[in-house]
Amino acid sequence: MRTVLHALQPASAGTQRQLRSLHFGSAQNGRKAYIQASLHADEVPPMLVAQHLRLALTEMEQAGLIEGEIVLVPMANPIGLSQELQGAPCGRFDLRTGINFNRNYQHLTAALIPLLEPLLGPDAVQNTAHIRRTALALLASQRPLTETEQLKLHLQTMAMDADLVLDLHCDTQAVMHLYTGTPLSDAVRPLAALLEAQALLVSKESGDDPFDETVSRIWWELAAHFGPDRPVPLACVAATVELRGELDVDDGLAKQDALAVLQFLRMRGHIGEGPALKLPALSLPALGLCEASPLEGVEPIVAPHNGVLIFLKSPGDVVAAGEAVAEVLDPLSDQRSALRASHGGRLFARVSRRYATAGMRVCKVAGAQAFRSGKLLSL
Repeated sequence: MRTVLHALQPASAGTQRQLRSLHFGSAQNGRKAYIQASLHADEVPPMLVAQHLRLALTEMEQAGLIEGEIVLVPMANPIGLSQELQGAPCGRFDLRTGINFNRNYQHLTAALIPLLEPLLGPDAVQNTAHIRRTALALLASQRPLTETEQLKLHLQTMAMDADLVLDLHCDTQAVMHLYTGTPLSDAVRPLAALLEAQALLVSKESGDDPFDETVSRIWWELAAHFGPDRPVPLACVAATVELRGELDVDDGLAKQDALAVLQFLRMRGHIGEGPALKLPALSLPALGLCEASPLEGVEPIVAPHNGVLIFLKSPGDVVAAGEAVAEVLDPLSDQRSALRASHGGRLFARVSRRYATAGMRVCKVAGAQAFRSGKLLSL
């Protein structure tokens, strides 16, 4: 294992943070997987999963089982991890700007097209190499002004030339679920099955350029632009994995989730077979729990007024259209209102707070039919 410490420019005089990446195997055959944990720094379960991955990948590297390179970032946001306000962690947003740490990455398609026009031809393998080199050159030309911009650039650069990218997160109270691009849904379904996910949410463009989308979306957009005569494959399979809820910090669960990720790496050819491989025989669970649902079909249930939040449904419950999922009780006026799902589906995540403010999103229900457009992710 090779450890790289990426120094971030000081946010203020006398301070400096470091980002740590662990590199297993080598890049000699061009195959690469990239996994990062806790980009939202107050989401702790991914860090524990990453430690189980680190131990397993170390053994596999010593046994010569790593095919190409696997990069693991066990804690992707040292800036957010340092943010605390009167005892409450604040790792989702950059406190200097209010911007979500998982938004506003570099979307490169428009800049790539004129640079690739003279380069791409009929060979998809060569086209992939041209696209990756050009994308990395574009990122290398960026001059970040702030510590957070530099952090985002480091992360995106490490993932930009990877065949597989997994961004490990968790929600507040939730069942296992994943996000990926619509063109990648078939490739990601086995991972969802291995993780026993209850929702796989897909979209071609979710809005605000989250991390996983900016390394994968360029491939289907460039393919649409250049057409079949200059083929562009879906060369990066990327997904955001939501490892249940923020309090699900459990060694047994983390080991189970790490095993699922390792099995997926094995399926994708990043881990080789051999007598030294200690993974159990690969057996893909039934895919029924993780049929893809359009992100445009996710309904955020919103509180109509302030009050005590009383949930009637739990994460994982299936609700019918018109069914109440929660109630809000205003202690000032005694008004009690039912919050109903307009569209049926699976309630896959909810807030941990039990006092709602007017307009607050309190839970999310994944339905089968698309009905929303625009920016599809929460803040």
